[in-house]
Formats: sequence, structure tokens, C-alpha cells
Amino acid sequence: MKTLKSVKYIFLLAVITTMNAQKKAYLDTTKPIEERISLLMKEMTLEEKVGQMNQYNGFWEVTGPAPKGGDAEKKYEHLRKGWVGSMLTVRGVKNVKAVQKIVVEETRLGIPLIIGFDVIHGYKTLSPIPLAEAASWDLEAIKKSAQVAAEEASASGINWTFGPNVDITRDARWGRVMEGAGEDPYLGSKIAIARVKGFQGETKKDLSKVNTIAACAKHFAAYGFVEAGKEYNIVDMSISNLHNLVLPPFKAAKDAGVRTFMNSFNTLNGVPATGSTYLQRDILKGHWDFDGFVISDWASVREMVNHGFAKDAAEATTKAVIAGSDMDMESHFYVTELANLVKLGKIKESLVDDAVRRILRVKFELGLFENPYKYCDEEREKRVIGSKENNEAVLDMAKKSIVLLKNEKQLLPLKKSGQKIALIGALANDKNSPLGSWRIASDDNTAVSVFEGMQKYKDNQLAYEKGTDVTVGKTTFTDELTFNTTDTSGFEAAITLAKKSDVVVLVLGEHGFQTGEGRSRTDLNLPGNQQELMEAVFKVNPNIVLVLNNGRPLALPWAYEHIPAIVEAWQLGTQTGNAVAEVLYGDYNPSGKLPISIPRNVGQCPIYYNSYNTGRPVNSDNNVFWSHYIDVEKTPQYAFGHGLSYTTFEYKNLKIDKVAFAINEPVKISVEVTNTGNYEGKEVVQLYLHDITASLARPIKELKGFELVTLKKGETKTITFTLTQAELGFYDNQGNYLVEPGTFLVMVGGNSQEGLKNSFELK
Repeated sequence: MKTLKSVKYIFLLAVITTMNAQKKAYLDTTKPIEERISLLMKEMTLEEKVGQMNQYNGFWEVTGPAPKGGDAEKKYEHLRKGWVGSMLTVRGVKNVKAVQKIVVEETRLGIPLIIGFDVIHGYKTLSPIPLAEAASWDLEAIKKSAQVAAEEASASGINWTFGPNVDITRDARWGRVMEGAGEDPYLGSKIAIARVKGFQGETKKDLSKVNTIAACAKHFAAYGFVEAGKEYNIVDMSISNLHNLVLPPFKAAKDAGVRTFMNSFNTLNGVPATGSTYLQRDILKGHWDFDGFVISDWASVREMVNHGFAKDAAEATTKAVIAGSDMDMESHFYVTELANLVKLGKIKESLVDDAVRRILRVKFELGLFENPYKYCDEEREKRVIGSKENNEAVLDMAKKSIVLLKNEKQLLPLKKSGQKIALIGALANDKNSPLGSWRIASDDNTAVSVFEGMQKYKDNQLAYEKGTDVTVGKTTFTDELTFNTTDTSGFEAAITLAKKSDVVVLVLGEHGFQTGEGRSRTDLNLPGNQQELMEAVFKVNPNIVLVLNNGRPLALPWAYEHIPAIVEAWQLGTQTGNAVAEVLYGDYNPSGKLPISIPRNVGQCPIYYNSYNTGRPVNSDNNVFWSHYIDVEKTPQYAFGHGLSYTTFEYKNLKIDKVAFAINEPVKISVEVTNTGNYEGKEVVQLYLHDITASLARPIKELKGFELVTLKKGETKTITFTLTQAELGFYDNQGNYLVEPGTFLVMVGGNSQEGLKNSFELK
């Protein structure tokens, strides 16, 4: 009997020794990551593999006692079993360390969690909303903004952001327009690269640094084209539009090294993106050879049942996994259904293995196996978050994001002394709304208000009146807003102040939670009675500078016609007031350009610069039978690329080095730009291209190059562009990329509507 016990003991010891050796083997940093993944996966049960594909939302006070009962207890027990691969919305070093400790020290294999969070335009110290940042056209500043966000998020224990949003959209009714880079795929692609590198670093090796985080390109794909601009709606579009408009920023993000993708809520041509094999396996993991992982959007696996694409949890899980959705965010379907589906033969275990390998790969790249607590340094957290350097960076970003739409009467820049200035509008003294939407880690009322920013200029007589409230009742991220349409009790004081002032700075716009997810609109006007206030003030003093705080383009035909000076200030984050004040007073010469067209009215939506000629583009026969509206111009109020400066720029000598080129030959184009005004300024020199005749009708112009140039007063610089096959071709209706011979029209200027023109041939 003793001999038998001894044999059993020796056998168990041998097993334990072997397991420990193998465990050490996958922790051996001298081995390649792929080998370490294989060694680890050999030790994993099917249930543990499935657990890596399961993401849970934060659910209890993780630094307190273990939860008892309900959903929280279930999630806690799953963590202890190793059935959770990721957590989201757990933040702060103490909380992250506590939840990480459960899986590292209490589970069989100790596989660390990847901690995700929506770091959309900053963590605690907020940059402008992404649409505003895109208006800067300053790729280095945008990259720096993402670096600041990564620095603060990583200091708070987070190692993965659900950003950047690279959705292209042409419809300002869609609330999530504020999250992306606007309407153009070329600009959107450049910004996608900048943001990915800002979050992750320049190379894959940088991902293991403590101040970088994994990025996530979303929403894959076509979410920005939801029908009628309505959140979660269907998308129906051609394959050529998908490849020419939607996919380029995603491909750019992939080529920049983005480690994760998030699929989207919408159906695309009848198939939910979460269940789309075409998007996830054929294009992303197949044609593009993406080796990171794909996460569902919140409960989008479950929502395939609502779409009518799956009958129940088992079928939704089957379709999602087969399609290539690697991690389930908060549907709870993978953890309850997937292992059994594999055992029943409904899903191949090789698909599970592929997903788990992808997830573990990113965890190894982050360095989590070497140190699961690497992001859990409380001293660093205190030092980094809200630092002076971070505030300086977001202030710089905010100034560069402001667009000067109009400046008649030369009201701007304001004089720095001797002026009586009336500052009017609830948003002018608001420290919360300018923070914008998607700022769930930031603290309320931490923005510098416009009033505070302007008060720093002490040699004018500045007086403030609210005029009217924008909202009434609760204003939270999850609640519907109620707008003030009846209370005008503050009008009289505002009007009285305007009468006795030299100039009125009127700050109007949207509440910060009026854009973002779930905030689609059917009107793009000023909410509440702000329009009424503006017209009342105008009657007594037309010298108005209108400062717009908003998260989407607003259709304000009366204002655009009557107000002499208009500043598109968006929602600029923590340093809003300082940025606006520096621009208004001329300490920063505005340089922003619109990344999205501003419609004349909501009936024009969707509206975009890269439209098509149609068969009847002009009124050639003096009748109604041509492509237009009968009640308004068909052009936007302000077009893509528009933006003024306090100085002026002249373009001349647009040259193309030859008149004809072979298809594989680079096309070199140059133009001279001169600062003809009285201030040093920045200009975004924009190059547009029109493929006049092709096998598919092409847009009348497409952005194919831009350069941000700084010019002193009187200075001239020659700007050179080089066009290659990447800029000269397009995708057909089968998704094939074509570069065809023909005539190409070139336009170079300061916006998409005006510029010098030339042409060349491809032979």
C-alpha cells in the first residue's frame, strides 16, 4: 500500500514539475511570442480558452469584499475560474490591481486581464472631441493628443482603449459624428494613423512600454452611413463605396499596427457586422492579414437575435465566432454557449484556438505576462494625471482645432484694450458642457469656461449675462436631455448689456451630451430658445462674434447670413476657455479647416464635397430639369476644407512636371503659396483630383494630398506633392483596385471649393 502511495506521489510530483516547467517556459522572454502562446495554450482547457474570449463590464467595488448574489457574484466566480479575458470600465490603480490580482493569483494559469476603456478624447485631462481635432489637419498635434490620453489612461491602470473611431460619415444627424474625423477617407486615413501611433507608439515594440496602450479601430464597418443618420440603423451600400469611402481609414489603421478592431452595431447589406464573414474573415483577417483580435461592440453578439439574423444565443454565438468576432463584450453568450457548441461539433475548436491565440498575442505584446501590475503604480498615477504638461498639450490642440468661418467688419481679433465687450450665453460660463461627450473618466465642471478665459485679458470692460439656459433638469451621459424653450427671463438683462457694448461675444451651441452615441437629431438648429436670444441681441447690436460650441455641424441659415463673425469652436475639452480667448484676441491666429461640410439646412443631409457630377449637373436649358433643390442652393453653407485666418494667402504657379505620365510613374505637382496679409499664419494647402473618365463614375473631386505650412508676413513657400498609384486609383464593384489611363484634373487651394487648376494624362 505504501509502495502504491509512493508511486502516486512520485507521479503527481512529476506532473506538477512538468507543469511548472511548461509554465516557466511560456514566461521565458527569450522565446518568441508565438512559441510562448503555443506553450500556454497546451495547458488550457476548452473552458479556459473560451474565457479568454469573454469580456465583462466592471460590476462591484473591487477593492471591497467579494459580492454575494446576482450578476456580480457570477462574474466574480468566473474571474476566479479563469473564464474572463478582459474587463472594461474598471479604472484607477487600486481597482485595476485588485481585479488583476484575482486572475493572476487565484486562477490555475494566472493569465492576466487586458483592461479596456473608452478613451475617446482624453482620459482625465480632455482634448477637443475627435471631430474638432480633425479640423486642425495637424497630424503631429493629433498624435500628441493621443499620447497624452495614453499616458494618463495607462497611469490609471488601463492598457487598452476603444479608439480611435475611424468611421467616415457624411450625415450630421448621426450623433457619433463627434467621434470621428469627418467625411473624407483620405484625411480620415491620415488621422487614423496619427491616433494609432499616438496610443501605441511608433512600432510594435513600443506597445510594451508603460505609457502606451493598445488601440482599437472602430466601428468595423460602415457605421457612419446608417440610414437617415439614426443610431444603430441599417446600412445598405455598394461594394465600391464600401472600399472607396469606408474601409481606407481601417486599412490605414491596420497598416499602422493597430492591435484590435471593434465591429459595429449596424447591419451591412442585411448582415450584422458582428456576424459578417466578409468583413472579418475575408477582408480583415484574410486580404489584410490582420493578426490582432476583433471585439464585438457592447452586446452586439446578443443583438443579432434582435436583428433577426440568429434565433437564439447558441446561433448568435455560432455565427459570430465563425464570422471572426474573437471577443464578446457583455453579451455573455460566449461564456455560456461556446464550449458546448464546440463539444457538439457546431463550431470547430480551431476557430476558438485562432481567437485565443490572437487575444494572448496582444497580452504578450503589452508585457502583461512579464508584469501583470505594470500599469499599477500609484505614484505615477498621481504624477501624470492632470499634469501641467498634459494641460499645455490639450490647450495647444484646442487652439489648433478652432475654425474661423466668417469675419466680416473685421471684428476679429478683438482689441486688447479700450473695448466694451458683452459676453452672452449660458455656454460662455459653463465648465461642464464644453468637455463634450464620451468623457466618462473626467470630472464634471473641470473645463476652463470662455468667461474665465476672457477674464485673463484685463484691459477691456468685460461683462457677462447668461441670457437663457440651454437645458433644464438632468444632464447626464445616459439621460435624454430636456431643453429650455419657454424661460426667457434672462433676455432683458442680456439685451441691456448688448446695447451699451462695442461688441458682443455670443456663445451658443449644443450641450456636451447632445452628441455621441444615441444622440441622433432630425434638426440641426440651436436647441432651446438660443436662436430667439441671438435675434433679440442682434436687433440692438449687430456687432456680434458668434462662438459655436457644438459636437456636429449645425445648420443655422439666419446666423450665417446675418452674424458678421462666426467662430466654430466645437467642444474643446479641459482648456476650452483659454483656447477660445487666445483665438478671439489674436494671440493665436486660427488655422483650422472644416473636416466635414456644414449644410444650409437639414434637408441637404447627407451632404459632402466629393459628390458626383450626375447626368445634369448644370442648368444648361434654363428649366427645372437639372440636379438641384428648388428652395436652396445645392452647395453646403461652408464646404469641406473651409477655414479663414486673420491673414490672407495667395496661390500661384501651379505646375505639373510633365503633361503625360505612365501609370506606374509618380506625378509631381508644385504650387507657390504667399502670405499676403498682416499676420504670421498657418495654411492647410489642399490638393484635389478628378478622374474625368473612368470605368465607374468618379467624384468631381477627391482630396489626395495636404500640407500644413506656416508663413510669415510676406513669405512665399513652394509646396510639392507627389501622386502615386495609391492616390490615382479606385476600387470597383468587386473590390478590385484599379488605376486606369485617362485625363486627371488637379485643383490646389485653401478649401474644396476654390483653387488653381491644371491637368495631366495617364498613358
